[in-house]
Amino acid sequence: MPLSDDAPELAVFIGRFEPFHNGHLEVVRRGLAEANRLLIVIGSDGAARRADFLPFTTSERREMILASLPREDHHRVVFKGVPDLGDIIAWADRIRGLVAEALDQAGLGADAPVTLIGCSKDRSSYYLSVFPEWNSIAVPHLGELSATPIREAYFGEDPEGVSAWLAGPGREQLPPAVVTWLKAFRAEPAYGEMLAELAYARRYREAWSRAPYPPIFVTADAVVIQDGHVLLIRRKGQPGQGQWALPGGFVEQDEFVVDAALRELEEETGIAVAEADLRAAIVATRVFDAPFRDMRGRMITHATLFHLRPQTPELPTAVGADDADLASWVRLTDLRREALFSDHFLIIQAMARLTAETGHALQHVD
Repeated sequence: MPLSDDAPELAVFIGRFEPFHNGHLEVVRRGLAEANRLLIVIGSDGAARRADFLPFTTSERREMILASLPREDHHRVVFKGVPDLGDIIAWADRIRGLVAEALDQAGLGADAPVTLIGCSKDRSSYYLSVFPEWNSIAVPHLGELSATPIREAYFGEDPEGVSAWLAGPGREQLPPAVVTWLKAFRAEPAYGEMLAELAYARRYREAWSRAPYPPIFVTADAVVIQDGHVLLIRRKGQPGQGQWALPGGFVEQDEFVVDAALRELEEETGIAVAEADLRAAIVATRVFDAPFRDMRGRMITHATLFHLRPQTPELPTAVGADDADLASWVRLTDLRREALFSDHFLIIQAMARLTAETGHALQHVD
């Protein structure tokens, strides 16, 4: 039933909901009060787990949200996911596509009224101004509520302290259904794995805490592509233990970035290609410097693209070594965001596009 004749057909709420807290719930309630339908767009869709920033999968976040809403409102809520794209223009276009899709699925025209709704609290709320074609409603921020300290408390080092937080402050900050969900999730293997990853990151940051300035680390990654495949390694240690990644590591004091990429490639994969042939296959190097791309600290990586020409029908032999327990060629079309460490999916995607721009034919990665 429509709320009124002039109510917008669709309200749109975009967020990561890591986890879904009472501030988010307030926005959802406002959206349902303002519009006939609410589209909740879950950000960082399909990303690999990362305890400090992205601990929950898209389906888990959807579960938390639905569990927090009355059943009679479920039919008015539509969920869609948007992945991190590394490009605000492409991201905004993807959101517009999701809104058009939701309107079409509801049997509404493309010109149906749409209202963007959100909580304007800090610079992370910039997206509210990215869509000038829609009306927008900024819901007042609910106190000092933020998902970051909630994650820090939930993934605390002291198990008893976490239990006390869930029984006390957590109940004031989270919907009851989310508290129940988070209590149950502590028994899942993923929770223990993320605790171990966070403990490693804390020790790492502590080791650098006495430096006169906050450190900036420089790394090099090798993007090796042949016949529509990319060479990946499985990480042996933290962070991202067990996740697939590009061969790479820290640049040493006495080497150029490209030399570091070559060294790490050979150390971690033992790729059966002569160094001269690898150097001849270099297409480009590009910097990836998102400030929070790594939980250990400010990590700027230089990705070097190697586009190998087939010498035989088989792909070159590669065996995991050093910081990798496995190396494998993976079809570009088979890549899964959730299986890849950090922003390595975005790096591969960007370098694949770069090859097309420089005249090297390569499959599109989406």
